[in-house]
Amino acid sequence: MDSLPRRVLTLIAVVAVVTGASACGGDDEAASGGSDTATKGEATTAESPSPAAQEQALEDTSVRPVIPKPTGAPPRRLVKEDIVKGKGRAAKRGDTVVLNYVAMNFSNGKEFDASWDRGQPIPVQLGVAPVIEGWQKGLVGIRKGGRRKLTVPPELGYGAQGYPPDIPPNETLIYVIDAVSVN
Repeated sequence: MDSLPRRVLTLIAVVAVVTGASACGGDDEAASGGSDTATKGEATTAESPSPAAQEQALEDTSVRPVIPKPTGAPPRRLVKEDIVKGKGRAAKRGDTVVLNYVAMNFSNGKEFDASWDRGQPIPVQLGVAPVIEGWQKGLVGIRKGGRRKLTVPPELGYGAQGYPPDIPPNETLIYVIDAVSVN
């Protein structure tokens, strides 16, 4: 068995264990106010792992990330969260960072783009490339092998015009971005 199927099986096992443990209930569920899925009246299925399981699965940079559906109000500022730190030097303005990413709208949790689906990472030159300002600011400091979650407010994304039909006007965006290389 090669390493990719083994990693996928490991990921599935981790999701199953975490999902099973969270189904038992307990103080953590009560303290967090319960599951937002139950609050919205949606059924939980085997294909829909818990938010905790999704967050844990995000740590495996060898597989395409699944972004948990956001809850609450979107942040008003750029939020950078290093899920995996990576190694080597930190990316700076002028560096070319080769990236894989998944993108989602905050308001409805709908994924609208993913380089993983095309099987080809993209190069981005920080401070130069024609990408949204949220990426220009949010990717500074990422390291090779790192995985970073960016929550980008509208003014650092596509603003009042949006990018129809996939990105509504004034949409906050969520990206999970993997740094394949930093040059």
